[in-house]
Amino acid sequence: MNKTERLSQSIDLEPHDPRRLSQLCGQFNEHIKLIEQRLAVQINQRGYAFWVEGEQASAAQAITVIQRLYSETEDSPELAPETVHLVLQIVLGQDTNHNPAQLRADGPVLMTKKGVIRPRGENQRRYVEEILANDISFGVGPAGTGKTYLAVAAAVDQLERNLVRRILLVRPAVEAGEKLGFLPGDLSEKINPYLRPLYDALYEMLGFERVAKLIDRQVIEVAPLAYMRGRTLNHSFIILDEAQNTTPEQMKMFLTRLGYGSKAVITGDMTQIDLPRGMPSGLTQALKILDSVPGIHITRFASRDVVRHPLVMKIIDAYEAWDAKQAPNPRPERSS
Repeated sequence: MNKTERLSQSIDLEPHDPRRLSQLCGQFNEHIKLIEQRLAVQINQRGYAFWVEGEQASAAQAITVIQRLYSETEDSPELAPETVHLVLQIVLGQDTNHNPAQLRADGPVLMTKKGVIRPRGENQRRYVEEILANDISFGVGPAGTGKTYLAVAAAVDQLERNLVRRILLVRPAVEAGEKLGFLPGDLSEKINPYLRPLYDALYEMLGFERVAKLIDRQVIEVAPLAYMRGRTLNHSFIILDEAQNTTPEQMKMFLTRLGYGSKAVITGDMTQIDLPRGMPSGLTQALKILDSVPGIHITRFASRDVVRHPLVMKIIDAYEAWDAKQAPNPRPERSS
């Protein structure tokens, strides 16, 4: 593009608020740099005045993003990179699930010891609402869409409000190309790495010391799926993570553990199955069997819902395109 084809557009943000301006720009102008990179524009700033140089459409989009992000800072104590990413997706027209008028937190609020957690975007908002409204919920989709994090946040919220007495976080211990037998330590030490993402979410929401105390009192239990067999779980919030790695028998066993006053959330990513080749996934089967059962809700996420680094969405799309080319050799499954 020639220099003469580049246009400059400007905006003066109001009201003038140093805190909001600082949040908008981010540490070391990281948010402004992200906008420049995604829209291929150059942004110059003096105080509350911004000048954007680039193609006419891109410059206009950058102005819109800046305006919306500044609006976000009115009620938010911190403007997260995830919010910048979501606004860019909306303005670029790549996210048709998110309503720009509802981007600001007007949905369900989850209370944790470390603060308030709000879902971002329409799909996350619907996911949390359905978790709170139904006794069994499924969250299915690619990594980085907030499936597990929001489920743990909902569990912590319910515990803090005394709506449940305990939290159980469960994962199938399936080796992702590695054998447990070759790992050092006893069974607990072998299993812990598979449960680490669940621990990390708990630590962020409740703090290390409180999580340790709640685990000691068995208010919080983090365990491999095999430990659920034979139990009836009353007044509990149960999360089955990485459910794509369950067998049909394991999935049925887990779903029938639900007791009175309990909720269950099942999360998984069908593109990340680590089961032995030829073994069907319990999650795949459950989604077909339970799709129309009242009281059970299924939220399906897509790459556009990813709230990690923008490249993650592109990576997911690239892998999906590659898998589509390999379609003549689908993963075999058997009915049960």
